[in-house]
Amino acid sequence: MPNPKGPFLLGLDIGSSSVKASLLDASTGTSVASASSPDKELEITAPKQGWAEQHPDTWWEHVRKATAKVVAEAGPAAAEGVKAVGISYQMHGLVVVDKALKPLRNAIIWCDSRAVGIGERACESLGRKQCLERLLNSPGNFTASKLRWVKENEPELYAKVHRMMLPGDYVALVMTGELCTTPSGLSEGILWDYKDAGPAAMVLDHYGISEELLPECKPTFSVQGTLLPEAASALKLKAGIPVAYRAGDQPNNAFSLNVLEPGEVAATAGTSGVVYGVIDKPLYDEQSRVNTFVHVNHAKKRPRYGMLLCVNGTGILNSWLRHNFGAAGMSYEAMNALAGSVPPGSAGLVVLPFGNGAERTLGNRNLGAAVCNLQLTVHTQAHLLRAAQEGIVFALAYGLGIMREAGVEVSTVRAGHANMFLSPVFCEAFASVTGATVELYNTDGAQGAARGAGIGAGVFGGPAEAFAGLKAVKTVGPSGLAKDSYDDAYRNWLETLAARLDEESA
Repeated sequence: MPNPKGPFLLGLDIGSSSVKASLLDASTGTSVASASSPDKELEITAPKQGWAEQHPDTWWEHVRKATAKVVAEAGPAAAEGVKAVGISYQMHGLVVVDKALKPLRNAIIWCDSRAVGIGERACESLGRKQCLERLLNSPGNFTASKLRWVKENEPELYAKVHRMMLPGDYVALVMTGELCTTPSGLSEGILWDYKDAGPAAMVLDHYGISEELLPECKPTFSVQGTLLPEAASALKLKAGIPVAYRAGDQPNNAFSLNVLEPGEVAATAGTSGVVYGVIDKPLYDEQSRVNTFVHVNHAKKRPRYGMLLCVNGTGILNSWLRHNFGAAGMSYEAMNALAGSVPPGSAGLVVLPFGNGAERTLGNRNLGAAVCNLQLTVHTQAHLLRAAQEGIVFALAYGLGIMREAGVEVSTVRAGHANMFLSPVFCEAFASVTGATVELYNTDGAQGAARGAGIGAGVFGGPAEAFAGLKAVKTVGPSGLAKDSYDDAYRNWLETLAARLDEESA
């Protein structure tokens, strides 16, 4: 690789599985170093069934470690040339801090489902029509409802809360000492009123939460604070570097793929699986099975929203199979190859890829994962691995149907060439079942956060300059030869899901 010239931009992606860091050379738009921490998946604590927690300082620990790896790889000259930092983070989490700005408890993260009932009751009390028109969603199991859970169940702790925030807000706070968030961040917590274009007083009043607990709201692309000397020392960077961008992981994933305009669609299949479509009208699903949030480039005179469907159990299902069931010790590449050794449809074997918390596309039901139609004389390890990948695709296609009903057009889907999209089986099945062409790019959330920081700090003049070097590395279209097989398999999957939902409701 030629010697990078700089200036350089640091992007951080704080996930529930790991923290990723990428150092981008702004002169070429290419990553010069990337790293993640830890080497294995971060632990998620589950004190009770359906709960999911992580301590916020764990994220900061691995931000330091991932950044140290990047600095060591790129060299001190590159580290000296860092001009801005951008942050992407796991959405919908709740962090509460005291007056000393220290966490009061573990963060309640995105896949925790303890507040489902609270959100459902709030929707009934406030009125579904009003919630959809002003919030574009039910309060659901989002950040505001999680804070209400703390108020109801931990009143002594709640009395000490000085500010509530999202995971990325907390990491930025440690880095800069500044308490702030963004409109996109407030919207993902169902704390943004689209009618008033500000904090959702109707939700706060209903939950008995003071607006003073919310951080200051700043633009997504803007200087939101500068590195404190102690944070800079921990990161091996210079003090005073601006933190100039932050966004939830899914809006940021779309941004990292240059998905900014109506009709553009992004997908990701990491721990969870998401399809995210940009629209210019505040559309919503009547049942809130998919959700609409403020997109990163939203402006009052040029509105941009992101409609998001999420399936909690995607990559985590593949990981579970690898670590616990038959594929132990096998690489993901080997698992993908074995899955590809049997035909589409997995000889009738069906996997429902749920079991990682309440699923929004299923009306916030926690259905659990299931393997159905198993025939001991027919099915092998290969069938199970393929059925799992097909089941994930079918769950995403099911949600995509809801998005299309709500008005999102889908013909081409952009995704990073990573995680489940590294699997030929997964890509072919996704394209064939959805009818969409899949474009794969060699980028990720950390690179997206770095590009966002470049825009926010004025290193780039705008998205066109920030994404000048981004090109697709692979394109996968629907497989005409296998279409009938995939259609039959999807119908079989839908029938199995319907039967399981009926059983669960009985």
